[in-house]
Amino acid sequence: MITLCKACGTSFETTDSSPAQCKICEDERQFVPVTGQAWIALDRLIASHLNKWQQHEPYLLSLKTVPNFAINQRAFILRTPEGNILWDCIANLDDATKTLIAALGGLKAIAISHPHYYTTMQDWAAEFDAPIYLHASDSEWIMRDSPWITLWEGDTLTLATDVRIIRLGGHFPGGSVLHWAQDGGMLLAGDILQVTPGADAVSFMWSYPNMLPLPAATIEDIMRRLSAVRFSKLYGAFEGQNITENADDIVRRSGEKYIACLG
Repeated sequence: MITLCKACGTSFETTDSSPAQCKICEDERQFVPVTGQAWIALDRLIASHLNKWQQHEPYLLSLKTVPNFAINQRAFILRTPEGNILWDCIANLDDATKTLIAALGGLKAIAISHPHYYTTMQDWAAEFDAPIYLHASDSEWIMRDSPWITLWEGDTLTLATDVRIIRLGGHFPGGSVLHWAQDGGMLLAGDILQVTPGADAVSFMWSYPNMLPLPAATIEDIMRRLSAVRFSKLYGAFEGQNITENADDIVRRSGEKYIACLG
């Protein structure tokens, strides 16, 4: 049976009882609720929730679960001439989602920014015969093995023409963003770069729920890694976190401000 942590959405293989703990939530980059760790079977989640879809660009769709579940992130489907790429993952893989993705042509690949969004990636991969690309630096956070998982190393990995994963580190050692080089450039950033409420800045945090910032030297390294990357648009992990113009300049100015504040 597949059991999910209600706080983060990570999936575990269980027999008769729920896991004793969630390693993801016990790490300081996430949290255990004051009411304690709670669990839900995957089939119960599917029965009580559904996924909402939104089209942002002709080539970009997002989906998120309603009502809200766990961290409440959204996933993206980037449509390329070489096949569809799922960026980040949500736990709820219901029949409607399976039908819609199949109608779009299935998935070429799954890539995930960091362990908080691993959720039920194993089930998505098995459903669509799609390899999962995770950075090897974060392999200790994989709670369920899968033959579809491919661990990659280094700083970049090309998934298709004009599409590559870029490791920025920071929030997690393997924390990554997805870069699409066409149409002025676009980043799918998860919360490796966290879009602020005004959508006119980003923040750089080691732990978002516990409000622990990254050190200045780490932010400087992130800015160095992004210095040659061109992108006018940036889409973050949560609904409404859309920067649709001048995104690279906004990220640059945000980095400079963060470093000055920490300095």
